[in-house]
Amino acid sequence: MKKMITLVVACGVLLVGAVPAQAAPKDPVTALKAKLTPGHGVRFTDTVTWSDGTDEQGARDSKGAFQFDKKGVAAFDISMDSGYSQERVISIGKTGYYSGGALTGLLPKGKTWFKAKGGAIPDSWAQFLNPAEPRTLAALIKNGKSKGGSVTGSITLKELKTVSAWIAAAGIGKEHDGIKISYTLTLSSAGLVSRAQSTYALAEDGELNMVTVDSRYTGWGGKVSIKAPDPATVTTELR
Repeated sequence: MKKMITLVVACGVLLVGAVPAQAAPKDPVTALKAKLTPGHGVRFTDTVTWSDGTDEQGARDSKGAFQFDKKGVAAFDISMDSGYSQERVISIGKTGYYSGGALTGLLPKGKTWFKAKGGAIPDSWAQFLNPAEPRTLAALIKNGKSKGGSVTGSITLKELKTVSAWIAAAGIGKEHDGIKISYTLTLSSAGLVSRAQSTYALAEDGELNMVTVDSRYTGWGGKVSIKAPDPATVTTELR
């Protein structure tokens, strides 16, 4: 904590001015709850990097927004680009809308969106941590160590399931409960998360790969309006 100290040397006497009172560090959970207003939210970008220990490459970039209610996240809209495939997911309440990617060739003619219950995010290339959820943020703060404007720690997928609606909606199987996510949260001067970096090991095709997700958050408390797609473009059936 910095202190403003005025030193004056006069006639061989050292005079120390009064030290101003210091503001207490802002509690991130309290700061988040103050932003939870319906019709408002936060915008974010994700950069996902994959590594097999010898080779590292970009896996996917995402951008989107969370819309709040008084308790946390009420809706989200995410666009994902892996370079060869583009996907978009809109979630409102307990209903999800999915477009692009593998669905492109499975939708009936004239339909561009598939409607289903629950959510498909996060998947194995996503930011498992959702700092827009008060209970999740509280767990990350509790599990981590705070130093300056950052919090560093680790948490298992099983632990996240007990606090995060983001994880619960994804329906991730118990066989993945042991995945350990190492993270660093960067906090703004207002106590809000401006960056979340996470790393976890993922077993694919008998190989253990490392996935790193770097998320940036901007515009906390700004206006956000997420709407369902045009009903004429939506289907609940696949070809």
